[in-house]
Parts: sequence; C-alpha cells; structure tokens
Amino acid sequence: MNRTLTAVLLGAAAALASCQQTPPADQPAQAPAATAQPEAAQPTAPGKTEADARALVAAYIKTQRNAELYVPDSARVNDNGVTWQVLVPRRDWARRMPNAARFEVDKASGTVNSAPVK
Repeated sequence: MNRTLTAVLLGAAAALASCQQTPPADQPAQAPAATAQPEAAQPTAPGKTEADARALVAAYIKTQRNAELYVPDSARVNDNGVTWQVLVPRRDWARRMPNAARFEVDKASGTVNSAPVK
C-alpha cells in the first residue's frame, strides 16, 4: 500500500506541477491549439475516483497523532454524490460498533474532513 500511495501522490504532484507552466519571458505566449485533447490526457482534480479518495484519506491519516490506530488498507468507500465517504477501521475499536472512523472527501476539491459515524 505504501508503494501504491507513493506512486499516486507522486503522479498527482507531477500532474499538478505540469498544469501551471508559464512561457519564458523572451517568448510571446501562444494561444492554445484548437484541437481537443483526449480525455485521458487531461489532468483530473483530486478526489475524482475511489482510488483517489483512498489515497487522500491515507495521506490525511498519516498527519494525525494516532495514525497507527487506523487500518487504511481495509477502508470501505461509498459514493455520496458530491463526496466520497471513506470508512477506515480502527485497531482499538475491534469489538465495538461502529468499528471504523468516517472521512468525507470532496470530489471537486479533494479536501478530507473527519465526520461522526451515524
């Protein structure tokens, strides 16, 4: 999982870095070509896919002070329209219900928020 997460994050960073290129000062800016690029070549916003949501939540969990309690490899993802709901099991909640923490990932911006489990 760590290699996969690293690969996803590096790919996202490379895609974001290539989006905002400015032309050199000595060359005039050219208008974009009129031909459309294929959909696969266009960079996607963070959080568009289930895999993106898993990766974003795993990265968010690593910033928490109790990160070792979460099991992001066993996360369940639900599509809630404009957000992804990611339920991540916790080791210290093994024999209780609910036994997972809930995170919401905004599909448009990729922001991750923790939310109470209902």
